Amino acid sequence: MSGRHALSLFEGCGIELEHMLVHSGSLDVLPVSDMVLRSRTGRSVNEVVSGQAGWSNEFVLHVMEIKNIKPVRTLSGLSLLLQEQVTHINRILDEWDGRLMPSGMHPWMNPVKETRIWKHRNRKIYETYDRIFGCKSHGWANIQSTHLNLSFHGDEEFGMLHAAVRLLLPLIPALAASSPVVEGKVTGTMDNRLSFYRKNQLLVPSVSGRIIPEPVFTCSGYDDRILQKMYKDISRYDTGGMLQHEWLNSRGAIPRFERSAIEIRLADTQECPLADIAVATALTSVLKALVKGQWGSWQEQAAWPVKRLVSVLDRTIRSGEAAIIEDSAYLRAFGYPGKQAKAADVWKYLIAETVVTGATTEKNLMEPLQLILDKGTLSRRILKSVGEKPSHARLHKVYGKLCDCLAEGRLFYG
Repeated sequence: MSGRHALSLFEGCGIELEHMLVHSGSLDVLPVSDMVLRSRTGRSVNEVVSGQAGWSNEFVLHVMEIKNIKPVRTLSGLSLLLQEQVTHINRILDEWDGRLMPSGMHPWMNPVKETRIWKHRNRKIYETYDRIFGCKSHGWANIQSTHLNLSFHGDEEFGMLHAAVRLLLPLIPALAASSPVVEGKVTGTMDNRLSFYRKNQLLVPSVSGRIIPEPVFTCSGYDDRILQKMYKDISRYDTGGMLQHEWLNSRGAIPRFERSAIEIRLADTQECPLADIAVATALTSVLKALVKGQWGSWQEQAAWPVKRLVSVLDRTIRSGEAAIIEDSAYLRAFGYPGKQAKAADVWKYLIAETVVTGATTEKNLMEPLQLILDKGTLSRRILKSVGEKPSHARLHKVYGKLCDCLAEGRLFYG
């Protein structure tokens, strides 16, 4: 999303996908991301360019991020670019008998024993995080997500986009949850990644807030109210000033002012790039409708307090698409009739209202969205496959199939 000139609202899009590196046979964590990157350059680097894509490490040695390196006007076609990168990385991983694993969390990883923090360039940043927060935990080392970046230019566009994003964030787990298993056990929570993520920086609460961002709608206001407070609070522990950057912000959506984009972080990684891009397309389509005022004014969207939005998010993290939304005013904000609704029904309505009617939406992106609407989130499909009390062998079989889906670019029906 970087570039010389700021792009206007929705003029530029970027996707970042995080995947686990695992042993091909055991599917245990494989900490060799530094070696994969070195294989392309012959030296230790944090990032490499692969055509129109980039690969980079993500804090720990068992995770790789792939992304488009230049903003695109439409998400159409990105699934092919990202799938090519998956194929390329899997070929390199053959040298270590490894492969990539999708989904929001590794199902049996023990982060205390298996986490290896990045030890090369920028390692002091990661060492500082580890010293302050203790990063050998699920909330740091086992949270794979899809980041959707959307451009804005100036205060007015930032305010419009930020208001719409805040309103939509609580519904994202009901479309994108893919982390139902932790340390070999079904927890009863559909989006365990977010459950851990929202607690990983409680030592300095202003870093992540309540995940739903505060109602701030100007760039200077955001800096004064959120970023400067965060920098001040972390300085008690970060005496060297290592973390005094906007990327310290860990809310569910963060403005990246250096590249004039808002980065949305609440979607778990899906089974293949096609599904990831389909989810991102649905989110973008709904946000465009909100910004256009399809269901209400900007003032109405901006008025939503954090507490009420968090109450909806709590339900979707726990229950995914089965969550019951009882806030009728929240439903009306999307034009949905009725006093309460299942989150799944809200998404059926929103996709019909925005994605299906979108003139530029690829037809093949409707297949993964229809699968989610018909069979549930990836979390739901995983649970139906592994059962309530899965054996390790059963988990291995199902997550092996998920690895196959990622390698082959196909959907997981369960």
